[in-house]
Amino acid sequence: MSETKAAKIALITCGPKSRSHFAGVEPLVPKDTSVDIESLEIYSDNLYTIENKKALILKQIKTLVRERKWDGVMLVAAPTEVLNPGLLEDLQSSIDVPVTTALDACVGALRTYSAQRVLLLTPFDMRLNMLIVDHLEKRGVSAVAPSPFEFLGDAIKLTPDEVFEHTRKALAEVGPVDAIYFQGAVLDPLKILDRIERELETTVIASNPAMLWFMLSRLGHRHSIAGYGKLLREWPALIESTENNGG
Repeated sequence: MSETKAAKIALITCGPKSRSHFAGVEPLVPKDTSVDIESLEIYSDNLYTIENKKALILKQIKTLVRERKWDGVMLVAAPTEVLNPGLLEDLQSSIDVPVTTALDACVGALRTYSAQRVLLLTPFDMRLNMLIVDHLEKRGVSAVAPSPFEFLGDAIKLTPDEVFEHTRKALAEVGPVDAIYFQGAVLDPLKILDRIERELETTVIASNPAMLWFMLSRLGHRHSIAGYGKLLREWPALIESTENNGG
C-alpha cells in the first residue's frame, strides 16, 4: 500500500447524473482514496450535443476544483474530448492539480505495455469510433474498431458473457494486436477483464481502471488490486512524457 497521504479525486462526466455504470468504479478504489462522482449534465442521451462545449466544460470544472479542493481530476467519456479538440491541454494549463481524461490515461497505459496496435471496443457509433481512432493515431497508437453500435443503449444491455463473446469475435476479425482497449464504461468489461486476458491471451486496458491507475500514479500512489486485469494487479510505473505534464 502507498505511504503517501490520502487522495481525494474526482470522476467527472459531462452527462446526466443517473449513470449506474459508474457504480462499477467503487470496487476498484483503494482505501486511502476517495472518489467524488460529479455530473455536469451538459448532455443527455445524445452524445453529440457535447460538441463545441469546451468553454462551458472548463468553467464548470475550474469552479468545482476550487470549491471541492480535489487532488486530481479524471474526466470520463472519449466523445467529450474528441468533440472538443484541445480540451485536455486547456484543462491542464488552467487547473493547478493533475488532470487526465479517459483517452489520455488509456494511451498512458498502452504506452506502458508497449502496445502500438490495438483492438478498440466502444459502445459508440462509427463516426465517434473514427474520431477516437484519429485521436489515438496522433498519440502513436494504431487502433482498429470493427464493431460499432448503432445505439448507445444497445451496449449496456449486454451481459458479461455477451461482452466476452463480442470481444472474442472482434479479436478474431482483426487479427494480431498488442492489446484490447475498451473505451466507454457502457460496454462494461470490468467483471471479465481477467477472463479476457487469460482466455484470449492478451492485455486489456479499460478506461475507468486506466484513469484510476494513471491519476493515483501521478499522485505518488502505488497499489495492487486483484480481479480487474493486469494493469491494476501489476500497477506498472507510469511512463511520463511531455504530454502528461499538466497539473
